[in-house]
Amino acid sequence: MTALEIVLFALLGLAVGSFLNLCIDRLPLGKSIISPPSHCDACQQRLKTWDLVPLFSYLWLRGRCRYCGAHIPRRLPLVELATALLFALLSWQYGLSLQLAIALIYASLFLVIFVIDLEHGLVLDKVVYPGMALAFVFSFFWPWRELVWPDIGVLSALLGGAIGFGLILIPYLISRGGMGGGDVKLAGLIGLVTGFPLVFFALFLGILGGGLVAIALLISGVKSRKEPIPFGPFLAAAAMVTLIWGPAMYQWYIGLL
Repeated sequence: MTALEIVLFALLGLAVGSFLNLCIDRLPLGKSIISPPSHCDACQQRLKTWDLVPLFSYLWLRGRCRYCGAHIPRRLPLVELATALLFALLSWQYGLSLQLAIALIYASLFLVIFVIDLEHGLVLDKVVYPGMALAFVFSFFWPWRELVWPDIGVLSALLGGAIGFGLILIPYLISRGGMGGGDVKLAGLIGLVTGFPLVFFALFLGILGGGLVAIALLISGVKSRKEPIPFGPFLAAAAMVTLIWGPAMYQWYIGLL
């Protein structure tokens, strides 16, 4: 993959990130992601094409609506930039291939889950269930599962999904409401995406990251013990890390043994 091609995928990521922002805004509210067209939430003015150029419109307008001057949430350019960086990284990692297309879809899916749970404390069934269906279909075309554990193919995804669901179901039942049911379903989705045995790496990274951040927030006083800390963002981030570097981590671990 040439540098120019990576830049083109980054630009594609900016455009996709704009659509992901639309999904993040509307899905938790039960609104359609098709209609109405994009508009300012403050003045309801329909946005023109030049108002929707990812990242650059925000910078040009200095973070304000062209029509009413209301502040544009900083999350919008951050999601667009994050999507661009992910698309560039994945294009460099996989090159022009079917696996790249699948990885881009996974990145978009997990980014939506990450931000919605961070902002609303929700892991939406309308995102997770279609993600599970896609992950099952994609498992037939994802090659490194067979490199990690040869000759079982799609069974790796199904076993990973069952393990992910089951392992997070246990603390969910023990906590009696301390953990959301959406996290359990998300863990099942992550297992389908990463497969067996990489699901263990994904869950370990998610739990480790969530635990360390929770401790830091409690010690610093940013959060109290009674305030919930969403777990979904850590699981989603860990899933992406495992998707990109999982096989290398697995081979490193096997080398230690």
